[in-house]
Amino acid sequence: MVKRTEGKRPEYYEAILQLRECGKEVEHFVQDEIGREGAHIAKVKPVRGGLDYYLADKNFTKSLGKKLVERFGGEYKVTASLWGQKDGKEIYRITVLFRCFRFRKGDLVEYEGKKYLIKMMGEKEIMLQQEQTGEKKRVRYKEMKRIRKAA
Repeated sequence: MVKRTEGKRPEYYEAILQLRECGKEVEHFVQDEIGREGAHIAKVKPVRGGLDYYLADKNFTKSLGKKLVERFGGEYKVTASLWGQKDGKEIYRITVLFRCFRFRKGDLVEYEGKKYLIKMMGEKEIMLQQEQTGEKKRVRYKEMKRIRKAA
């Protein structure tokens, strides 16, 4: 259930969904999910390397980020910043970053000189399995730059 925004200004937002280095397929998925849920978009801002969606519902934005990871695989980070206070309570806005990678689950990649099949792409790491031996390796997203798509 998406938060209702009646009585709020059209530019009201609680969260920013940052899409970085993603293709049109990811953008269409995000737009379809927003439309399907009836979420309020305050604005969409093109930035270097992607798009920023300013959305009125924090929880919806976080769940959308998780759906993106499950469907496309990639880096997912949530940060919060203090925006102000209302009735003595601190108000936070969140930023959800989703960064796509050049490969997906099922792709053949090279890591540490060996070829692996990508078995799983989770929120914080990916699971690789070597073709010949079946050896499995977990790789954290911060090490992703060392993985290359196999030829």
